[in-house]
Amino acid sequence: MRQEISDNFLQVFGAENGQPRVFFAPGRVNLIGEHIDYNGGFVMPCALSIGTYGAIRKRGDNIVKLISGNTDSSLITFSLDELVYDEAHSWGNYPKGVVALLKEKGYEIGGFDMYIWGNLPSGAGLSSSASLNTLVMLALNTIFDLGIDPVERAKLCQVAERFHGVNCGIMDPFASTMGKDNHAILLNCDTLEYEQIPLNLGDYQIIIANTNYRRGLADSKYNERRAECEQALADLQKVCDIKELCELSPKVFEAFKDKIECETARKRAEHAVYENFRTKEAARVMKAGKLDELFPLMRESHLSLRDLYEVTGKALDTLTAAAVNYGKKNPGAVIGTRMTGAGFGGCTVNIVRKDVTEDFIQSVGRLYHAGLEMEASFYVAEVSGGAREL
Repeated sequence: MRQEISDNFLQVFGAENGQPRVFFAPGRVNLIGEHIDYNGGFVMPCALSIGTYGAIRKRGDNIVKLISGNTDSSLITFSLDELVYDEAHSWGNYPKGVVALLKEKGYEIGGFDMYIWGNLPSGAGLSSSASLNTLVMLALNTIFDLGIDPVERAKLCQVAERFHGVNCGIMDPFASTMGKDNHAILLNCDTLEYEQIPLNLGDYQIIIANTNYRRGLADSKYNERRAECEQALADLQKVCDIKELCELSPKVFEAFKDKIECETARKRAEHAVYENFRTKEAARVMKAGKLDELFPLMRESHLSLRDLYEVTGKALDTLTAAAVNYGKKNPGAVIGTRMTGAGFGGCTVNIVRKDVTEDFIQSVGRLYHAGLEMEASFYVAEVSGGAREL
């Protein structure tokens, strides 16, 4: 892949100014710990072997030229003196946002040419935008010798999303930056303390199933859920000394949940508290090598997201139910399945025995199509290391 990306760069930009350097930044999937990052909870993402590749080479001026192998072949060109959002630059606004932030922070950056290609499905909840930002951040840090450490790069990538008017969480750029082969990351979103958790899948592998259902409601409903959680927190703070919902244990929550006046807000808070507990339990069983104990935790996570947080929808529920059904008919074949990401579409994450991969994909895809008359897409992915030069 390194050679292919380099060759594609040279076809566009020529070889007279030297060879490019080639980088990769992975996408991520969150194994468990959904919709609790903004409630001070723990998440457990892992980086994937699919992601975004880029070849880059310095220029001698202050011009940036970008091209994507995933879109039409037109160049996106802008000056370092005009770093403003431009709808006409579409995906190019992501690299531009990273450049603008670095310049704002006082880092010395010159012009560059960059060829980008990725194999992450856009809009599927596997963090293609964070992967792109992480890629550009690492590439610029390397070729311009900026000296930014990995955790700070992840934090800068989070801030760079604001160039698009998006308030994203830390999990996506953190996972793409800090991923480690055969490990998940137990990340405290409040403090950024983290632990690399061994994820030795052995005879199993991760299969991502994409509903191909566009998440049209995700943004507005996300804002609603955040407001409902803030409402629940405000009620609980009248009787509990807490800053975040996820500081509560399930036992303490049960003792005080009646203090939350709005029933809907109470349901959202219940999901947050119990999901945080499930995430820490998942880390415990993974460290003990008890992968079979992941299934009930992941199943409870999905049901909580469906019934308490109400962010799944028919597409995700149908796809997850198909995986559960396959596991019942083939004991030991599926040790984890649930929705992952914001919800209302996007993907499910499944931990499936390798020897049934094709049968699982065909069976689950068939049941999904029968239920919704839509086609699901499947991606077999390994647990990868974080962003790196190839």
